Amino acid sequence: MASTPHDLIETTTDGPKTRRWLIEARDCAEMSTHRIARLGMDEALPPYRRVRMSPGGSFVLACVSGEGSILLDGRWQRVKPGMVCLAPPRVLNAFEAKGREKWCFAWVRYDEPSFVTPVVGAASPVMPGAQAEEIARIVNGLRAEWEGEKEPRMLHHWLELLHGTIRRIAQPWRSKEPRVAKLWADVEQDLRRDWTLAELAHRSHCSPEHLRRLCMRELGRSPMQHLTCLRMELARRLLEQENDKLEVVAARVGYANAAIFSRVFRRWVGVAPGEYRGGVV
Repeated sequence: MASTPHDLIETTTDGPKTRRWLIEARDCAEMSTHRIARLGMDEALPPYRRVRMSPGGSFVLACVSGEGSILLDGRWQRVKPGMVCLAPPRVLNAFEAKGREKWCFAWVRYDEPSFVTPVVGAASPVMPGAQAEEIARIVNGLRAEWEGEKEPRMLHHWLELLHGTIRRIAQPWRSKEPRVAKLWADVEQDLRRDWTLAELAHRSHCSPEHLRRLCMRELGRSPMQHLTCLRMELARRLLEQENDKLEVVAARVGYANAAIFSRVFRRWVGVAPGEYRGGVV
């Protein structure tokens, strides 16, 4: 049985059969242009595991082959070939290898202080599909240049392509489904409201089931899960930037009391609101 968010601690486990290739920003100055802290390609087998209780930046994982599990939105989810997983900064992020087949994936971790707009935000899809190969090809191209000529101009171009591709993937809806995009923009401006699925569907001029299908396809979340995601993103900003009591924060993000808010926040983010506020630098 997978660990719950409450059971996790900061962990880095590779195991004897894991193979890793990575570059860090301290070794490649061009990475700092886009606040990329490190990136790489992993071939992992159990007991490979990573747990980052409060990562300092967005995280992107692109699965090429094999399968693993990743903790996103407060729940463990299976990662299959073709999937891209997007995790925001300062939210519990964990992933691990599963089964007997090597889990091969490209990954990118950013360095984004709280005053920086992150690449992955509350509106980003959690597990967009069928784009992992694109990211893996770019990372492999960057690797070939790094292990070959290491020409700064070429490294810069590869990194521009990588960052641009990730930013495009992290922007949901784009030109598709403008009515639903407007719905979530409106919801984000009024998170105090006691939104129901029926009201969300009515505002987007579609049935609840059709809205659910659209959100699962574009975001990897149900409408009500995405509402929670938006609320937790606002709550994190309020805890980082203001000193209001938890009761005030809870009300501003649509919860009836601090106890309910704290329970949801801890499940979603990985720590209690008070711990989160105390740990933000």
